[in-house]
Amino acid sequence: MKNDHQLKQDVTAELDWEPSISADHIGVTARDGVVTLSGHVDTYWQKQAAETAAGRVKGVKALAEEIEVRLPLHIKHGDDEIAAAALNRLAWDVSVPTDSVKVRVEKGFVTLTGAVEQYFQKDAAAVSVYTLMGVTGVANQIVVKPQVDSKTIGADI
Repeated sequence: MKNDHQLKQDVTAELDWEPSISADHIGVTARDGVVTLSGHVDTYWQKQAAETAAGRVKGVKALAEEIEVRLPLHIKHGDDEIAAAALNRLAWDVSVPTDSVKVRVEKGFVTLTGAVEQYFQKDAAAVSVYTLMGVTGVANQIVVKPQVDSKTIGADI
């Protein structure tokens, strides 16, 4: 088992290695396998990438993520613009069924609701909006409702 110092070094190295983020403003602490990420990044996508990178380090048992998304000063998008861009992205994503997802945006935080048949569709919807500029967070509240008839499944097997 790694000690806290080694785990912190390994997570810091992984963040430095990850090309999709700038780890200059991300702090790392480790205690008994629990890693805390703090600081700030420019986009929600970078926040997600930092969490993913830290999570793939051997020895990380739990992750406390306290990274704040601070949009650059020159990037200011209204909630209406973010909502329109999200709807456009979802319309172009072949993995997301047409008109199955609703979008709500409040202060850059996107909430996705609706229903899909498969989990990958739910995941694809969230990934579609992660990378939009101006997004500060995403809550994926889409419900997965399989269209399987439990009464006939025995006959189909």
